[in-house]
Amino acid sequence: MSRLYLILFTCCFHFFVFSQNEVTKLLKYADELQKKGDFVYALDYYNKALEIDSSSIVALWNYAECLRNYKDYKNAEKYYKIIFTKDEGFVYPIGILYLGLMQKQNGKYDEALETFKYVKKRFSKDKKAYIYLKSKREIESCLWAKSAILDTLKVNINPLPETVNSKNSEFGHFIRDSKLYLSSLRPDSTTQDEEVFSKNYKTNIYSSKLDNNKFQNANQVKGVYAKNFNSGNGSFSLDGKRFYFSRCNENGAYYSCKIMVAKYIDTNFTHIDSLGTIINAIGANTTMPLIASIDGVETLIFASDRKGSIGGLDLWISQIKNGSQFSEPKPISSINTIENEITPWWDTKNQRLYFATSWLDGFGGNDVYYSEYTNQFNEPKNAGIPINSSANDIYFFKNNDTAYVTSNRIGVMFSKNPTCCSDIFEIKPIIEKKIITHQDSNLIKLETLAELNKRLPVTLYFHNDVPDPKSKDSTSHVNYINSYFEYKSMVNKYQTEYSAGLKGSKADEAKEDIESFFIEYVDQGVKDLSIFRDLLLQELQNGAKIRVTIKGFASPLAKSNYNVNLTKRRIASLANYLNEYNNGVFKPFIENNSENGGYVKIVEVPFGEYTANQLTSDNPNDEKNSIYSRAAAIERKIEIQSVSYIEKDTISNKNSLTLIAEKQIIDLGEINDNETIKKEFTIKNNGNKTIIIEDIRIPCICNTVELSNYTLAPNESTKVTMSFNPKGYSGQTVKSIYLKVKNQDDELRLILTSDVNNEKK
Repeated sequence: MSRLYLILFTCCFHFFVFSQNEVTKLLKYADELQKKGDFVYALDYYNKALEIDSSSIVALWNYAECLRNYKDYKNAEKYYKIIFTKDEGFVYPIGILYLGLMQKQNGKYDEALETFKYVKKRFSKDKKAYIYLKSKREIESCLWAKSAILDTLKVNINPLPETVNSKNSEFGHFIRDSKLYLSSLRPDSTTQDEEVFSKNYKTNIYSSKLDNNKFQNANQVKGVYAKNFNSGNGSFSLDGKRFYFSRCNENGAYYSCKIMVAKYIDTNFTHIDSLGTIINAIGANTTMPLIASIDGVETLIFASDRKGSIGGLDLWISQIKNGSQFSEPKPISSINTIENEITPWWDTKNQRLYFATSWLDGFGGNDVYYSEYTNQFNEPKNAGIPINSSANDIYFFKNNDTAYVTSNRIGVMFSKNPTCCSDIFEIKPIIEKKIITHQDSNLIKLETLAELNKRLPVTLYFHNDVPDPKSKDSTSHVNYINSYFEYKSMVNKYQTEYSAGLKGSKADEAKEDIESFFIEYVDQGVKDLSIFRDLLLQELQNGAKIRVTIKGFASPLAKSNYNVNLTKRRIASLANYLNEYNNGVFKPFIENNSENGGYVKIVEVPFGEYTANQLTSDNPNDEKNSIYSRAAAIERKIEIQSVSYIEKDTISNKNSLTLIAEKQIIDLGEINDNETIKKEFTIKNNGNKTIIIEDIRIPCICNTVELSNYTLAPNESTKVTMSFNPKGYSGQTVKSIYLKVKNQDDELRLILTSDVNNEKK
C-alpha cells in the first residue's frame, strides 16, 4: 500500500469523523430548540446538519417534524415523502401517517386518501392503535372533504388589518362594548427575520376598539398581565362583573393552564384569583373558559384533559350558582373525541355551541364545527368553507351579522413561512341589491340546477337480493336508510365469508378490502345522499318543479327479468326514505300538493345500459364471490344520475305520457353473438286524444327499429319491432330504445335483455 494512499485515507477518515461529530452537535442543539418551541432557529440548525450529511435519516426526521410543528405543510410533506422513500416506514412508521396529514393540509385530498388507505392496510393488525384509528378516520374525512368542498358559503372573508394582525400569531375571542378581545403571541421587538430580542416572548390578552367599523391599534390588557406567565382566551360573566381567562406555564412547545377569574369594575380588571380544584383539577391542563346561558342557567364551558377525558383536551360543562359556586364538571360526550376539542363559543341566538377539532370530517387540521342544542348537544356539523380551510381554523365567534375565525391559511401575515402563524379573519355576508329580471331568474335557476347536478352521481348500495328477498314485486315498503343500517351490521359476516379459506396476510387483506368498500362506497353514499337531500329540499321549498332520474344496477347472480324488479324495489326504497324523512317533509312535494307548487318527480331507469362485470361470479353456489366479494357488492346499487327542471306541469293530463307498452321488457334469454334478434312490442295510446310519435331515440348502433304507424287515435295500438345485433358483446346485456310523443314530457322506454354467448357457435 502506497504512503500517499494511506495519507489520503487517514485525511478522509478524520474528515468523516469530524463531520459526524459536527452533525451530532448540530442535531442536539436543534432538538433542544425544537423542544422549546423555537422552530425557526431549530430549522436553521437542521439545515446545517443536512448540508453536511443529507442522507442522515435522523436529521431528515427531526427536520420534517420541525417543519410540521412550524406548520410549513408544503415542505413537511416533501421531507416525510423523502423519509418514506428511504425507510419505507420501518424506522419511523408514524411518518407515513404524517405524510398523509400534510398532503391533506395542502389540499391534496386524492393523494392523502391513497396514503391513508396504505397506512390503514399496513397497520390493520392492531385495530386499537392510534395510527390505525387515525388513518381510518382520515379516509372518511378525505372522502367527505372531496364532496363537501363543492359547497361554499356565499360570504366575503378577509384578514383584519395590521392594527390587529401581525407577523406573529393572533387569536380572536369575542367583541363586547365595541371592543375586540384577542390573544397575541408577540415579543416586545423583533427583526424582519423573526429574531426575538425580548426575553418575555409570551401570549397576552389585547383589545382593539371598533370605531366607525374600523379596528384601532390593539393594546395589551394590563390588568390580567402576569410576568413569566402566558395569558389568553377570555369570557365575561352574564352580568359583566367577572372575567374568566387562561393563565399558563410553558412546557416546551406546550402550555399547562389554569382558569383564572378577575373582577371587572369601571373598565378595570382586579382581584385576580384562580378557580378551585373543582374546575382546575390537580395535574390537568384546564383552559379556554366560555360563559353561556344554557336553559336559563349561567354555565361554564371549558377545555381540559382532566380525568375522564377521552383523549387530549375535551369540552366540559359546569353550572354556576351565585357567581362562585361550580357544579361538578361533566364532559360533553356527544362532541368529544380522542383528539382535542378546543375554542368553545356559544351562539345565544341560534342555541349553538361552536368549537374546533381535528378528528371529525374536515378539510385540513382543526376545523370549526357547531352543535345544535335542544335540551342536549346534538351531533356536530362542519361549519363549511370558507369558515374552514385546509389549514387550522379555530376560535370562531360572531358579532351581529359578522363572524370571525382564527386561521393560519394562505393570506396571513408572515416573514418566512406563509402558514406559520395565525391571524384573525372577518367573515361578512354577501348582500346583492338588484332587481331580478326574468332573465336573471332563469340564470339563477340554471345555477341552482348545476349545484344539484355537481353532487351527482349519488350511489347507494345494497346487500344481495335486498329489499324483499325472493320477491317478484316491483315495489317495496322498505326505507333505504333502514336497509343501509342492516347492511352495515353485516360487515363482519362479509369479512368472514370473503376471507374464508385464506390464511395470514391474505386473509387480513381480504378483510381490509371489504372494510374499505363499506367506508369508501356504502357509507360515503349515505353522506352524499344527505347533502343532495338537503339541497333538493331547499329548491322544492323555493317552489321548484324537479325531475330526478334514478338508475338501477345489480350483480349478475339473478337473471335480467328478476333483476329489473329488484332494482325497481331498490329505487322504491329510496323514494320511501324521502317520503318518510323528517316527519314527511318531502311528502307534499312527492304527492304534488305542496302549498308553494314545488314538486319532485322520480323517474325510474330500472336497469342500466351496461354489461355486467364478467369477472363477477354468477354461480349461486359460490356465495363467497357472487355475494360477499367486493366485485359483487359494488354491482348492487342504484344511482341518482341527473336532475332537471320540469318546465311544464307534468301532473296535468295534457302533458302526461299516455303512450304505454303491453310488455315493456322482453328477455331474450341466452343468445349467440352471431345472430341478430328481432322482437315486437305492442304499444297503445292510453289517452283520450290522438298522439303523434315524433322521435325514436336509439342510444346504441347495435339496435334498429321499425314502426309503421306514428299517429295513434285514443285506445289505438300498434307494433314496434326492435332488432339487436349482439356482435362484440358478451354476457348479460340490456339495450333500450325511447319513444317521444309530441307535447308530452316523458319518453316510453322499451327494453331487450339477454345473455350473450360468444363461445357457442
